[in-house]
Amino acid sequence: MDKAWRLIESGMCPAPYNMALDESIATFVRKGAALPTLRLYGWDQQSLSIGNFQNVSDINIAYCRAKGIPIVRRPTGGRAILHDRELTYSFSVRTVSGPFSKGLLDSYRRISAAFSLAFGKIGIPVEIKKQREKGSVLGGSPLCFQSSSFGEILIDNKKAIGSAQKRWDNGLLQQGSIPYAVNEEEMCALFGIGEGVTLKDRMTGIREVMPGLDEEKFKNIVVAAFEETFDVSLVPSRPSLDELSLARELEELKYLQSRWNLRRESL
Repeated sequence: MDKAWRLIESGMCPAPYNMALDESIATFVRKGAALPTLRLYGWDQQSLSIGNFQNVSDINIAYCRAKGIPIVRRPTGGRAILHDRELTYSFSVRTVSGPFSKGLLDSYRRISAAFSLAFGKIGIPVEIKKQREKGSVLGGSPLCFQSSSFGEILIDNKKAIGSAQKRWDNGLLQQGSIPYAVNEEEMCALFGIGEGVTLKDRMTGIREVMPGLDEEKFKNIVVAAFEETFDVSLVPSRPSLDELSLARELEELKYLQSRWNLRRESL
């Protein structure tokens, strides 16, 4: 495993470009043309992402259109996430050998260990879920944060990070959302969640646990936790020209297209 990895901080970007750049970076990392990469970013407006295999009928499309909320389908799996006030990450690494070559669950566990360390550094105790959900628990809600599964970070038994991973034979891409706050009313409208359901019993934002959180400091702590967990140095970088070119191509041909974002059945 390389001792130097890339850190790319992209700032606030449109939803289609966020997904396109994550896929592009993963493509070059998988080929060995780029170092393992941690990307930290945000969204230029409130946006909704849905899992690669999720049925778009799970969400209220008319509500999204009326509110001007972009819908984008992720390259990773999992279920829908409303991206608003949050820190979003993606992590791309080769899996042909080394610590990420031992399968999906082991990789989840390793990445979760880094985030667990980051939360510990800001004084928030967390636990990493040890069981993998299945069956009706996973099928009961279209919302990612309404249930937690193996390797996910919990604060007081509430989900604090929503993550999903895609694996190829030579690499992986993991994407995750770390909300600072929970917009419960908006989520209920988006996902058709009826009265009497309290999402804040299942999920939490960091600022709800630590109101005085310095978001820039927290981001730096996440970087330090990755470096400590994996014994690497994260070097501030920018996507290569080739990565940017592929990202623009993917954005135009895939992530801006309704045939990808709004398909009603998994491919």
